[in-house]
Amino acid sequence: MSTFICYPRCSTCQKAKALLDSRGARYETRDIKTDNPSYDELKSWLELSGLPVKKFFNTSGLLYKSLGLKDKLPSMSEDECLRLLATDGMLVKRPLLVDEHRALVGFNPTEWESVFTD
Repeated sequence: MSTFICYPRCSTCQKAKALLDSRGARYETRDIKTDNPSYDELKSWLELSGLPVKKFFNTSGLLYKSLGLKDKLPSMSEDECLRLLATDGMLVKRPLLVDEHRALVGFNPTEWESVFTD
């Protein structure tokens, strides 16, 4: 079963949930703000996603901007990035769809649809 990690008030997360529901997907929902991903989870998801760690940051979020991460991220190591992401779920790009085979980061409808055609 997949885990749908979202911020319920996020309109993009709501669109992703609607897609999952329309396809009859079975998933557990996890609120990223109240149940922040751990370092180990993020590291695992990073490996499953095949993406660079920078793609895990919510670059449009207020916290990202207030911390000046646009300028700091280029010089941070992967480990430093994962440790920072683990401090606050609002730093993490959402929604995420995670299972034992994949981690989808952010909502790309075409990519998410591929889950149902594999």
